[in-house]
Amino acid sequence: MSHVNNLESQHNDPAFANVWQELKWRGLIHVSTDETELEKLLAGDPITYYCGFDPTAPSLHLGNLVQLLVMRRLQLAGHKPLGLVGGSTGLIGDPRPTAERTLNTKDTVAEWVGYLQGQVRRFLSFEGENPARMVNNLDWTAPLSAIDFLREIGKHFRVGTMLRKDAVASRLNSDEGISYTEFSYQILQGMDYLQLFRDYGCALQTGGSDQWGNLTSGTELIRKVEGKSVHALGTPLITNSDGTKFGKSEGNAIWLDPDMCSPYTFYQFWLNTADADVVDRLKVFTFLSRAEIEALGEAVAERPFAREGQKKLAFEVTSLVHGVDATEKVIAASAALFGNGDLTVLDERTLEAATAELPLVKIGTDGLGIIDLLVASGLSDSKSAARRTVGEGGAYVNNTKVSDPDAVIAQDQLLHGRYLLLRRGKKNLATIEVSA
Repeated sequence: MSHVNNLESQHNDPAFANVWQELKWRGLIHVSTDETELEKLLAGDPITYYCGFDPTAPSLHLGNLVQLLVMRRLQLAGHKPLGLVGGSTGLIGDPRPTAERTLNTKDTVAEWVGYLQGQVRRFLSFEGENPARMVNNLDWTAPLSAIDFLREIGKHFRVGTMLRKDAVASRLNSDEGISYTEFSYQILQGMDYLQLFRDYGCALQTGGSDQWGNLTSGTELIRKVEGKSVHALGTPLITNSDGTKFGKSEGNAIWLDPDMCSPYTFYQFWLNTADADVVDRLKVFTFLSRAEIEALGEAVAERPFAREGQKKLAFEVTSLVHGVDATEKVIAASAALFGNGDLTVLDERTLEAATAELPLVKIGTDGLGIIDLLVASGLSDSKSAARRTVGEGGAYVNNTKVSDPDAVIAQDQLLHGRYLLLRRGKKNLATIEVSA
């Protein structure tokens, strides 16, 4: 499902003279080839630009989302995007700082290309006056022989320059070293830019600042081969104010694929943003205007307990990635979990995601008495404590208070035929899975 429709009402903020100034205010420019020329270029006639995404996993992640939203902002300003998913560069992978990548099979990479193309399509419009195009670098590298590659492309690269690139230099200084395969990655990426310049007149490549060496390999290649100047823009790497790495939750990457990171988990990640980071995240990851973001910044400063900024951030980004319907289901699940909604209306997948971090106890159908459930779940230490909880009105099954200590839960009360949400008081929760 495409979520571009969620962006159609958004336009570049009239508070800014041009898209370059908006990108600067949003903190999206860390390094560029020529700031003055780029600002002038982006304020003029439409240009073609591209960003590349390698299928080294079956999904994109939050770092990639930064680039997708930069691409969308430039498209909203009238420019023409090329979304490149690297069917050939994905067979190699850009050098990581510490160790060599494990090469995936050609079939796996081809499968992942399809997944990533589908994700990129959600954030760009392929219609209108400046429609996006999808390209795959395997189309121009596969027909090229090794001899032709070395003669036509490789001769323009100097080994000394390649060795000074950050990613290469860090690997050379490591115990792992670097293979010729990964060393050649920057040549392949440079060739991509040259090909897109020739085919589409592409004049700008965007990417993360950690990719700067690869970005400039393309600008330099075009200068040498075609005698033309083109541009590159590197966005900053995003970090949390407390110094921890952004984009991971409990050590796991936040993926855009709902099967790898559920919409509920995705929403909660944004909802848990620290007050000190909310405004920066709103700038980078939403299409809210400067006025709206500044108002939310004031709300965070004056009423931090209300978490207005976090709620808006979580809603906006989850809607962009997973759609408004999925986001509303997540919000309903969050409310229902603590007694402020109807658990029976939640689909099974949303319910499972919402209760994933709760204690889970599996029991048979003969243990459905409320006292047994409270003890089995660990919400009560003993049967006598469980009876006190029921007597004091603190026991709930699926958000319904249970007042009879002898009550037995009926089969038709099970959510999706097998789950119960057990609650003691307001905040002590556990999930029961009933098996026949």
